Amino acid sequence: MTGVRITHIGGPTALIEIDGWRLLTDPTFDAPGRRYAFGWGTSSRKLTGPAIAAPDLGPIDAVLLSHDHHGDNLDDAGRALLPSAGRVLTTVAGAGRLGGDARGLRPWETTRLEAAGRPTIDVTATPCRHGPPASRIVVGDVIGFALRFDGQERGVLWISGDTVLYDGVRQVADRIQVGIALLHLGGVRFPVTGPVRYSMTAAQAVETVRLVRPHTAVPVHYEGWAHFAQGRDAVDREFAGAPEDLRRRLRWLPLGAGVDVAS
Repeated sequence: MTGVRITHIGGPTALIEIDGWRLLTDPTFDAPGRRYAFGWGTSSRKLTGPAIAAPDLGPIDAVLLSHDHHGDNLDDAGRALLPSAGRVLTTVAGAGRLGGDARGLRPWETTRLEAAGRPTIDVTATPCRHGPPASRIVVGDVIGFALRFDGQERGVLWISGDTVLYDGVRQVADRIQVGIALLHLGGVRFPVTGPVRYSMTAAQAVETVRLVRPHTAVPVHYEGWAHFAQGRDAVDREFAGAPEDLRRRLRWLPLGAGVDVAS
């Protein structure tokens, strides 16, 4: 079994360590207090800072960036970190905006991370829809990531990206055996768009775990921002009413501390 250590840094940001590889998801390292505009009249304030500051991270081999155009997934300090990372994998549109060595992936496209003395990691982009039907033209493109490497006994490591539960997520359930799932939750909503949600609700998280059936489901993207409408308490309440087979898959990680997770 290949060792996986995950450190939840805050919001969607996590450090994933896999036998020498150091991968970072959606870098957000700005200090709290600022309000960020997301377009079309939506905005949010950052409430808490990262559990680990960017200068204290150490070297990063690759950044897995679900999308580049929202400050709660890539803020100024996170953007400043990108040139020092070995690779940046993101959406095709995002790679065009970022330039440099950023590599854009379409849903179900795969690229490979290789280095001497480390396991090869195949990274496959998975579908996301960051809002209701037909919202992509407004909200923009987002992807998730499925990581395959030797020694996975329970399945791939899947990072959902910012998405609601829709047919693209159901494709993941149909096409991939998942061992560890990092689920972007929060039930994001904005006053200007009323009840519309832009990330998974707690109820959708339960249904996603039922469909995908990961051995371990790790919530991220549920705290630290004003537009995250459902925090840990809401997720815990929803899972408390779910069957025991689903409840036992949920695992909360402490902020800022690396945790070994069986893969």
